[in-house]
Amino acid sequence: MKPIQVGLLGIGTVGSGTFEVLKRNQEEIQRRAGRPIQVTMVADLDTARAQAIVGSAVKVVNDARQVIANPEIDIVVELIGGYGIAKQLVLEAIAAGKHVVTANKALLAVHGTEIFAAAHKKGVMVAFEAAVAGGIPIIKALREGLSANRIQWVAGIINGTTNFILSEMRDKGLAFGDVLKQAQALGYAEADPTFDIEGVDAAHKATIMAAIAFGVPVQFDKAYVEGITKLEAQDIRYAEQLGYRIKLLGISKRTATGIELRVHPCLVPAKRLIANVEGAMNAVMVQADAVGTTLYYGKGAGSEPTASAVIADLVDVTRLHTADPLNRVPHLAFQPDTFDQAMSNLPVLPMEQVVTSYYLRLRVADQAGVLAQITGIFAQAAISIDAVLQREAGEGENQTDLIILTHDCVEAKMNQALAQMQQLSTVLAPITRIRKEELN
Repeated sequence: MKPIQVGLLGIGTVGSGTFEVLKRNQEEIQRRAGRPIQVTMVADLDTARAQAIVGSAVKVVNDARQVIANPEIDIVVELIGGYGIAKQLVLEAIAAGKHVVTANKALLAVHGTEIFAAAHKKGVMVAFEAAVAGGIPIIKALREGLSANRIQWVAGIINGTTNFILSEMRDKGLAFGDVLKQAQALGYAEADPTFDIEGVDAAHKATIMAAIAFGVPVQFDKAYVEGITKLEAQDIRYAEQLGYRIKLLGISKRTATGIELRVHPCLVPAKRLIANVEGAMNAVMVQADAVGTTLYYGKGAGSEPTASAVIADLVDVTRLHTADPLNRVPHLAFQPDTFDQAMSNLPVLPMEQVVTSYYLRLRVADQAGVLAQITGIFAQAAISIDAVLQREAGEGENQTDLIILTHDCVEAKMNQALAQMQQLSTVLAPITRIRKEELN
């Protein structure tokens, strides 16, 4: 049978891994796909380096549009990244009738609705397993494995850089800045780590998972995004004392009034499996009505783990290459009559309407009546306190840390209470607030 011909746009870390794994496991992949899958063309600005990776049998060019224009290419693999030229090339590949495989979570989180609509209209597939959690097959699980279920929530550690930083802060008691430098030295963090440490990368991935889980459009602009830059080692220690660990989670949750879509640090009970995911590993929990709770764990980045997901997409596209487009798995899981009708009209809730519980750390004057003032504000706001931990002031100290865990309340109510507490003369520093997720 005629091989499926693949063109790679970019042959960096993931592209070279994809080429290597395809070559190494060629026989097994062919048996699974039903026909050979061959990379026959590569576009990369560094043509000499690219040619050295793929050898003389593969044509290397410096213009991605030559790959798209080649009538022999069946699948275009976009590994350039970013929102700019990558979007243009993906849309041009779709317009040319090519199937597309991409690992570009930023592109899909921001422009996915437009891209999927174009692919639906043209009758081609856009596959993106590698865009979320690297080698973990979470997209396939949400789209296919859990298709019998009404999904209630998805919560994941979906950025390895931040998980490595938080693990090192907990294990070694180091400050955030020191561990960030270590992560950069080890190659876990970029020279400019903003997308990772500010939660943007995780929010891109959470946006995609939410769209698949709940059948809503990709809406990155409506996600609440908070990173880990303000976390302090003392908060990680206090969390441990209270039986929790701090993780940066991407969360999407179905409620009666809409969809929650948020990324922020969370206190997670230490007994939860996901709380024990350490280093640069990723994990995603899914709660669904029929199956209950499932957990997906593995490497979220790296050359061959991500290549594993890219090749899984290549196999899927190869299997369905000649199938009626209406009988393929829909891009966002829900089968439309027309593309617009696939989308649910459930709104993404603003953060002020989200209900969760909280960890609060207040630096307060060590004097009588302080706790009564603070609990009085909580009582007035009808916010219930779960636990209080007060560090004993050292000899000669006139201030101390007061740690409070609350029960669930709406974020807007907590914002008002924190504003009142911050005005107290006995509260001596900005209040630290970290949300708490029990993940029951």
